[in-house]
Amino acid sequence: MSNTQERIALFIDGANLYATAKSLGFDIDYRKMLKEYQSRGYLVRAFYYTALVEDQEYSSIRPLIDWLDYNGYAVVTKPTKEFVDSTGRRKVKGNMDIELAIDAMELADHISHMILFSGDGDFRSLVEAMQRKGVRVSVVSTVSTQPPMVADELRRQADEFVDLVTLQSKIGRDPAERAVRAQSGSAYPAGPAASRQAAQQAPQQGFAGQTPGFMASGAAQNDED
Repeated sequence: MSNTQERIALFIDGANLYATAKSLGFDIDYRKMLKEYQSRGYLVRAFYYTALVEDQEYSSIRPLIDWLDYNGYAVVTKPTKEFVDSTGRRKVKGNMDIELAIDAMELADHISHMILFSGDGDFRSLVEAMQRKGVRVSVVSTVSTQPPMVADELRRQADEFVDLVTLQSKIGRDPAERAVRAQSGSAYPAGPAASRQAAQQAPQQGFAGQTPGFMASGAAQNDED
């Protein structure tokens, strides 16, 4: 099957990809990402998963979510769950593994290549299940950091492992553009309503992922199962 015939779907673990890109010292440009994979075949769907803290008046990830929503991504969110651990520390849990796995299995009969942006070892069984359905699976993370951001069992299970650092020139944000935006203020006006309006009016601008999912709240701490 040639690349032009390949039916591709992207599954992006938002918080995991953010942490991986940050560890490598660059931001993701989601407009460039979409164009890159559209050039590789028929892009059936591009999913982006993240948990959100609902009781915040404003979340720093909201501008990114709004931009993705209006510019070709299928955004899947759910509210976080707050709990107190055995040491008395407040934690926020926001695991999106189940949502991603269900979407992948439902789409398995309609794609030939699944590209998973995550290093989470919990996805190994999902990768194996997709392979049994005849879907080729690529995992995008990195082994260029210490420790590596990808679980060894996930890397072994994948048909192909792609180190995110090799994609920096294709889907990374231009550092010069980041400096210009920092001088002129944020890419979009502050506030959820303003960011939605800007996302609708500027679909070609692109958006670099600079927010760590619901971790942007500062006081919250993620606790994955």
